[in-house]
Amino acid sequence: MREPEATLVTGGSNGIGAAIVQSRLKKDETVINLDRVAPDDQCGGVYFETDLGDLPALKATLEDVVSKHSVTRVVNCAGIAALSPLTELNEGDFSRTMEINVLAPSLIVKAAVPAMIHAGFGRVVNVSSRSALGRGLRTSYAASKGALISATRVWALELGEHGITVNAIGPGPIETELYRAANPPDSDVTKQVVASVPVKRLGKPEDVASAADYFLSRESGFVTGQTLFVCGGLTIGGVAV
Repeated sequence: MREPEATLVTGGSNGIGAAIVQSRLKKDETVINLDRVAPDDQCGGVYFETDLGDLPALKATLEDVVSKHSVTRVVNCAGIAALSPLTELNEGDFSRTMEINVLAPSLIVKAAVPAMIHAGFGRVVNVSSRSALGRGLRTSYAASKGALISATRVWALELGEHGITVNAIGPGPIETELYRAANPPDSDVTKQVVASVPVKRLGKPEDVASAADYFLSRESGFVTGQTLFVCGGLTIGGVAV
Protein backbone atom coordinates (compact mmCIF):
# COMPACT_ATOMS: atom_id res chain seq x y z
CA MET A 1 0.00 0.00 0.00
CA ARG A 2 1.36 3.38 -1.00
CA GLU A 3 1.68 6.22 1.49
CA PRO A 4 0.02 9.64 0.97
CA GLU A 5 1.38 12.17 -1.51
CA ALA A 6 5.10 12.83 -1.30
CA THR A 7 7.72 15.26 -2.54
CA LEU A 8 10.86 13.88 -4.18
CA VAL A 9 14.05 15.95 -4.08
CA THR A 10 17.35 15.00 -5.69
CA GLY A 11 20.55 16.24 -4.09
CA GLY A 12 18.74 16.85 -0.82
CA SER A 13 21.59 16.08 1.56
CA ASN A 14 23.36 19.43 1.40
CA GLY A 15 23.32 22.92 -0.04
CA ILE A 16 20.26 24.09 -1.95
CA GLY A 17 18.70 20.63 -1.94
CA ALA A 18 18.91 20.35 1.83
CA ALA A 19 17.25 23.75 2.24
CA ILE A 20 14.41 22.60 0.01
CA VAL A 21 14.02 19.36 1.97
CA GLN A 22 13.90 21.28 5.25
CA SER A 23 11.34 23.72 3.91
CA ARG A 24 9.06 20.94 2.69
CA LEU A 25 9.35 19.02 5.95
CA LYS A 26 8.05 22.10 7.77
CA LYS A 27 4.89 21.68 5.71
CA ASP A 28 4.45 18.17 7.14
CA GLU A 29 5.06 16.51 3.79
CA THR A 30 6.66 13.15 3.22
CA VAL A 31 9.96 14.12 1.58
CA ILE A 32 12.07 11.63 -0.35
CA ASN A 33 15.74 12.49 -0.81
CA LEU A 34 17.73 10.86 -3.61
CA ASP A 35 21.44 11.57 -3.13
CA ARG A 36 24.80 9.86 -3.29
CA VAL A 37 25.65 11.16 0.16
CA ALA A 38 23.56 10.44 3.24
CA PRO A 39 22.14 13.51 4.99
CA ASP A 40 23.07 14.36 8.54
CA ASP A 41 20.71 13.32 11.31
CA GLN A 42 19.01 16.71 11.36
CA CYS A 43 18.07 16.72 7.68
CA GLY A 44 15.15 14.33 7.94
CA GLY A 45 13.15 12.89 5.08
CA VAL A 46 13.24 9.41 3.57
CA TYR A 47 16.71 8.84 2.16
CA PHE A 48 17.57 6.63 -0.82
CA GLU A 49 21.26 6.31 -1.68
CA THR A 50 21.25 7.13 -5.39
CA ASP A 51 23.86 7.82 -8.06
CA LEU A 52 22.06 9.64 -10.86
CA GLY A 53 24.84 8.59 -13.21
CA ASP A 54 24.04 4.90 -12.69
CA LEU A 55 20.89 4.70 -14.79
CA PRO A 56 19.98 1.04 -14.10
CA ALA A 57 20.29 1.66 -10.36
CA LEU A 58 18.32 4.91 -10.66
CA LYS A 59 15.49 3.13 -12.48
CA ALA A 60 15.40 0.43 -9.80
CA THR A 61 15.26 3.07 -7.07
CA LEU A 62 12.46 4.91 -8.84
CA GLU A 63 10.45 1.71 -9.14
CA ASP A 64 10.87 1.20 -5.41
CA VAL A 65 9.92 4.79 -4.61
CA VAL A 66 6.76 4.93 -6.73
CA SER A 67 5.62 1.54 -5.43
CA LYS A 68 5.59 2.98 -1.89
CA HIS A 69 4.79 6.66 -2.39
CA SER A 70 2.49 8.75 -4.57
CA VAL A 71 5.01 11.35 -5.70
CA THR A 72 3.13 14.47 -6.75
CA ARG A 73 5.96 16.96 -6.36
CA VAL A 74 9.46 16.64 -7.81
CA VAL A 75 12.47 18.92 -7.39
CA ASN A 76 15.41 18.05 -9.62
CA CYS A 77 18.24 19.74 -7.74
CA ALA A 78 21.24 17.42 -8.05
CA GLY A 79 23.79 18.12 -10.76
CA ILE A 80 27.45 18.15 -11.66
CA ALA A 81 29.74 20.63 -13.39
CA ALA A 82 32.83 19.79 -15.43
CA LEU A 83 34.80 22.99 -16.03
CA SER A 84 37.16 23.40 -18.97
CA PRO A 85 37.69 25.63 -21.99
CA LEU A 86 36.19 24.35 -25.23
CA THR A 87 39.66 23.50 -26.54
CA GLU A 88 40.06 20.99 -23.70
CA LEU A 89 36.53 19.57 -23.78
CA ASN A 90 36.41 15.96 -22.61
CA GLU A 91 33.78 13.83 -24.34
CA GLY A 92 33.31 11.59 -21.33
CA ASP A 93 32.75 14.54 -19.01
CA PHE A 94 30.29 16.06 -21.48
CA SER A 95 28.27 12.85 -21.75
CA ARG A 96 28.21 12.29 -17.99
CA THR A 97 27.13 15.89 -17.36
CA MET A 98 24.24 15.57 -19.79
CA GLU A 99 23.29 12.20 -18.32
CA ILE A 100 23.13 13.44 -14.74
CA ASN A 101 21.82 16.96 -15.39
CA VAL A 102 19.26 16.20 -18.12
CA LEU A 103 18.55 12.50 -18.67
CA ALA A 104 18.24 11.56 -14.99
CA PRO A 105 15.75 14.38 -14.25
CA SER A 106 13.75 13.30 -17.29
CA LEU A 107 13.54 9.72 -16.03
CA ILE A 108 12.57 10.90 -12.55
CA VAL A 109 9.71 13.03 -13.82
CA LYS A 110 8.62 10.23 -16.16
CA ALA A 111 8.38 7.88 -13.18
CA ALA A 112 6.34 10.36 -11.13
CA VAL A 113 3.89 11.46 -13.82
CA PRO A 114 1.42 8.53 -13.48
CA ALA A 115 0.74 9.38 -9.82
CA MET A 116 0.39 13.06 -10.70
CA ILE A 117 -2.10 12.31 -13.46
CA HIS A 118 -4.04 10.06 -11.11
CA ALA A 119 -4.15 12.83 -8.50
CA GLY A 120 -5.03 15.50 -11.06
CA PHE A 121 -2.23 17.54 -9.53
CA GLY A 122 1.52 17.73 -9.90
CA ARG A 123 4.39 20.12 -9.47
CA VAL A 124 7.85 19.83 -11.01
CA VAL A 125 10.71 22.22 -10.28
CA ASN A 126 13.96 21.87 -12.20
CA VAL A 127 16.96 23.62 -10.70
CA SER A 128 18.91 24.98 -13.64
CA SER A 129 21.54 27.72 -13.37
CA ARG A 130 22.31 31.25 -14.40
CA SER A 131 25.13 29.62 -16.36
CA ALA A 132 22.50 28.51 -18.89
CA LEU A 133 22.68 32.08 -20.20
CA GLY A 134 26.38 31.64 -20.93
CA ARG A 135 29.48 31.56 -18.77
CA GLY A 136 33.12 30.79 -19.52
CA LEU A 137 34.63 27.33 -19.04
CA ARG A 138 31.20 25.73 -18.84
CA THR A 139 30.35 24.26 -22.23
CA SER A 140 29.07 21.00 -20.75
CA TYR A 141 27.39 22.53 -17.71
CA ALA A 142 25.75 25.45 -19.51
CA ALA A 143 24.53 23.17 -22.29
CA SER A 144 22.99 20.78 -19.78
CA LYS A 145 21.29 23.51 -17.77
CA GLY A 146 20.02 25.15 -20.94
CA ALA A 147 18.64 21.79 -22.03
CA LEU A 148 16.89 21.43 -18.67
CA ILE A 149 15.16 24.77 -19.21
CA SER A 150 14.05 23.63 -22.67
CA ALA A 151 12.77 20.36 -21.22
CA THR A 152 10.88 22.36 -18.60
CA ARG A 153 8.98 24.17 -21.33
CA VAL A 154 8.22 20.97 -23.24
CA TRP A 155 6.95 19.15 -20.15
CA ALA A 156 4.81 22.16 -19.24
CA LEU A 157 3.11 21.92 -22.63
CA GLU A 158 2.65 18.16 -22.46
CA LEU A 159 1.43 17.88 -18.87
CA GLY A 160 -0.56 21.04 -18.25
CA GLU A 161 -3.94 19.51 -19.07
CA HIS A 162 -3.47 17.08 -16.18
CA GLY A 163 -3.07 19.80 -13.55
CA ILE A 164 0.71 19.45 -13.61
CA THR A 165 2.94 22.52 -13.74
CA VAL A 166 6.63 22.49 -14.58
CA ASN A 167 8.95 25.39 -13.83
CA ALA A 168 12.66 26.04 -13.47
CA ILE A 169 14.85 28.03 -11.11
CA GLY A 170 18.19 29.47 -12.17
CA PRO A 171 20.29 30.18 -9.07
CA GLY A 172 23.07 32.73 -9.18
CA PRO A 173 25.96 32.75 -6.68
CA ILE A 174 24.62 30.87 -3.65
CA GLU A 175 26.57 30.63 -0.40
CA THR A 176 26.54 26.87 0.09
CA GLU A 177 29.06 24.88 2.11
CA LEU A 178 30.91 24.04 -1.10
CA TYR A 179 30.98 27.68 -2.19
CA ARG A 180 32.31 28.86 1.17
CA ALA A 181 35.03 26.21 1.16
CA ALA A 182 36.26 27.38 -2.24
CA ASN A 183 35.64 31.10 -1.66
CA PRO A 184 36.05 32.35 1.93
CA PRO A 185 34.00 35.47 2.79
CA ASP A 186 37.08 37.70 2.86
CA SER A 187 38.56 36.39 -0.40
CA ASP A 188 39.03 38.65 -3.41
CA VAL A 189 36.78 36.40 -5.50
CA THR A 190 33.91 36.67 -3.02
CA LYS A 191 34.31 40.43 -2.76
CA GLN A 192 34.26 40.74 -6.56
CA VAL A 193 31.15 38.60 -6.84
CA VAL A 194 29.28 40.51 -4.13
CA ALA A 195 30.23 43.82 -5.72
CA SER A 196 28.73 42.68 -9.03
CA VAL A 197 25.40 41.60 -7.54
CA PRO A 198 22.83 44.43 -7.54
CA VAL A 199 21.56 43.48 -4.05
CA LYS A 200 25.18 43.37 -2.81
CA ARG A 201 25.18 39.97 -1.18
CA LEU A 202 25.46 36.30 -2.00
CA GLY A 203 22.31 34.25 -2.14
CA LYS A 204 21.45 31.71 0.52
CA PRO A 205 20.10 28.21 -0.09
CA GLU A 206 16.90 29.35 1.62
CA ASP A 207 16.41 31.98 -1.10
CA VAL A 208 16.15 29.21 -3.66
CA ALA A 209 14.00 27.08 -1.36
CA SER A 210 11.52 29.95 -1.04
CA ALA A 211 11.21 30.17 -4.81
CA ALA A 212 10.75 26.41 -5.01
CA ASP A 213 8.04 26.59 -2.34
CA TYR A 214 5.98 28.90 -4.53
CA PHE A 215 6.30 26.73 -7.61
CA LEU A 216 5.41 23.65 -5.53
CA SER A 217 2.33 25.24 -4.01
CA ARG A 218 -1.24 24.75 -5.15
CA GLU A 219 -1.48 28.53 -5.50
CA SER A 220 0.99 28.47 -8.43
CA GLY A 221 -1.34 26.52 -10.71
CA PHE A 222 -1.49 29.21 -13.42
CA VAL A 223 2.30 29.49 -13.70
CA THR A 224 4.07 26.91 -15.84
CA GLY A 225 6.96 26.66 -18.28
CA GLN A 226 8.74 29.57 -16.61
CA THR A 227 12.30 30.09 -15.40
CA LEU A 228 12.91 32.25 -12.33
CA PHE A 229 16.48 33.42 -11.86
CA VAL A 230 17.24 33.69 -8.15
CA CYS A 231 20.43 35.64 -8.63
CA GLY A 232 20.20 38.97 -6.84
CA GLY A 233 19.71 40.73 -10.16
CA LEU A 234 22.80 39.44 -11.97
CA THR A 235 20.81 38.46 -15.05
CA ILE A 236 19.79 42.08 -15.54
CA GLY A 237 23.28 42.74 -16.81
CA GLY A 238 26.44 43.66 -15.01
CA VAL A 239 29.95 42.46 -14.36
CA ALA A 240 30.39 38.85 -15.48
CA VAL A 241 31.49 36.55 -12.67
